[in-house]
Amino acid sequence: MEDISQIVAASCFAPQLFRGKRVLITGASRGIGRACSLAFARLGADLVLISKNAQNLSAVQKELGLLGSGQTVLIEAADLADAEALNATLKRIKDRLDGIDILINNAGIYITEAVADHSLASWQRTMDTNLTSAMLLSSQLVSGMVDRRWGRIINISSMSGRSGEAYGAAYSASKFALIGLTQSLALEVAVTGVTVNAVCPGWVATDMAFGQLTDQRWCELNQLEVAHSVDTAKFSVPQQRLIEASEVADLVIYLATDAARGITGQAINICGGLSIHS
Repeated sequence: MEDISQIVAASCFAPQLFRGKRVLITGASRGIGRACSLAFARLGADLVLISKNAQNLSAVQKELGLLGSGQTVLIEAADLADAEALNATLKRIKDRLDGIDILINNAGIYITEAVADHSLASWQRTMDTNLTSAMLLSSQLVSGMVDRRWGRIINISSMSGRSGEAYGAAYSASKFALIGLTQSLALEVAVTGVTVNAVCPGWVATDMAFGQLTDQRWCELNQLEVAHSVDTAKFSVPQQRLIEASEVADLVIYLATDAARGITGQAINICGGLSIHS
């Protein structure tokens, strides 16, 4: 996990850039979601953070308090695979805040499973968490953005949404579909001042990635040794490294600025050159 001072110091954007903007981030308790939370807080945004893990979410809230920015930070522990719980969470948020300006759909899970052995339950849970939650949040919040003639929806997809991944079919399919959702919604709101984009990270130094790379079953299926799988991932990337979560957050921040107002319907890779490596 990156140190908070490194994430804050790395910001190349003007302080208070998002003062008065309300940002909702899912999967906010770790990895890319945590990095986005810290980055937006540093730039003065009011935050709504959603995660299934209440303990980790509280830890992020404490980190944000150390920044001393004084903005509003609401935390909501919710399982985004549960549509009923998600709708109840949204109602509580709407009771507290008059709309959301920037939506970061980041929540995601990865289940290692061969297609021939895939259970419907694990497939559905992956889709509900990675895709359906993004659709539900977008559908409920985009109308307010349209009314205000300004808004940003940024979906965290993956390089696995660019090309299929053996033994990760549900994850890959959900991330492909998330790009499709991004493009469809971008077309629907193209003339309203609202932009919709996807970010496609490659290997990122997060707990989720390390959990996948050190999972015995995943390594066996992919014919990798657990002890060397992280190095194998690094060496598969032309830059010979894993992307840092703060780098993904910086790209998300840029897409949320007015400078990126002409960018919509795009799926932007941040992968250290992985997409061109043969």
